Amino acid sequence: MDQHAHRHEARAARSHGTVDVEHGATANARSRDPQRAARPAGLAGLAERIPATVSLPVIAALAFGCFTIFRTHTDGTKGGPAMLYGLAAAVVTGLLGLALAHFQSSMITETRALAYGALFGCAIGWVYSLGGETILKSSAFGLTLGAVMFVVALYVFRTHRTREPHGIHRPHKPHRDHRLPVATH
Repeated sequence: MDQHAHRHEARAARSHGTVDVEHGATANARSRDPQRAARPAGLAGLAERIPATVSLPVIAALAFGCFTIFRTHTDGTKGGPAMLYGLAAAVVTGLLGLALAHFQSSMITETRALAYGALFGCAIGWVYSLGGETILKSSAFGLTLGAVMFVVALYVFRTHRTREPHGIHRPHKPHRDHRLPVATH
């Protein structure tokens, strides 16, 4: 073992003459860069490089587009028009979701929850209307699910404040002690 590996308590692997990097030794130049060595190759590596503020709205938009295709098929629309409805729904909700995810760090908790609720409620209400339902029934359905999404988003944002990109909005200041100081003679 060389002195560097011995100093950092690394041990040589018995098979193939490799160095055990688990204990601080470096086997080659690639393992010296922890960012590069820890990154998997292929789709898993691509998934780690794309931030969640991009990947989650895109995945949600694709799922919403598929749901739109399903909903238009139940109304009797077949083939190309159903695919166009699904494509339009995926593009519009994807762009709105990306914009919301991009600007969410500048919003206070209640506004952010309201934005998520409004986007979800409008999208679901519109898709519900594609099935042949009346405008009033679709609006009520969208408003109800938007309110549910608002409550869920508000709950998640309030209970996971440490993960918020901008920290706690209204931190509590310590209460001042209004007692008089102790008299010293």
